[in-house]
Amino acid sequence: MSKLARLGALAQQFGYDYAYVKQGAGPRGDGYVMTLVPDPRPEARERATRNRARYPDAADGGALPPVAPEAVRLFKARIAYDLASRLTEKRMLWLAGVAFTLLAGAFAFRFRAHPTALVVAAVGWAVMMAVLPVGVFVNRRYKERNSAMLRAAGFAAVTDAEGKLRYVPPGGQLPGRVRALPRER
Repeated sequence: MSKLARLGALAQQFGYDYAYVKQGAGPRGDGYVMTLVPDPRPEARERATRNRARYPDAADGGALPPVAPEAVRLFKARIAYDLASRLTEKRMLWLAGVAFTLLAGAFAFRFRAHPTALVVAAVGWAVMMAVLPVGVFVNRRYKERNSAMLRAAGFAAVTDAEGKLRYVPPGGQLPGRVRALPRER
């Protein structure tokens, strides 16, 4: 995630802005793909023109503009918040419950000849189901920590077309929208 955040901060120096990130790239499906879009704001275009003139070889592996650590930290918070918000808590609980039940059922079926295995499967299922609320609590705290960091930096909470809460920089907008609408609290 740190590499993506640094890439996003560098892309911002050349007139692009973060749109979203999704999981599931790479040969094993465990990587991330970040989508960047052209930033239509005049100050972004000016910054891009200035940096393209200062760093003409950047696209060919040449020198890059310096990136402020704060910018990377904020990009990382946006990416982390978006990834933690992929699933609603209800959907996350439902999917985890089904996955744990199937896992325990498969274990019990595989070792059905051993009565102890059935007890182990039942106890394992109960433990996994008891841990689910802990996962929800940890995810809430993680999202709130990133959300607080973004709000403190002046980012606005907006609702995207899918109804998900997203954060946009001051004066920014969601990709594909004319204007970001502040979320009612």
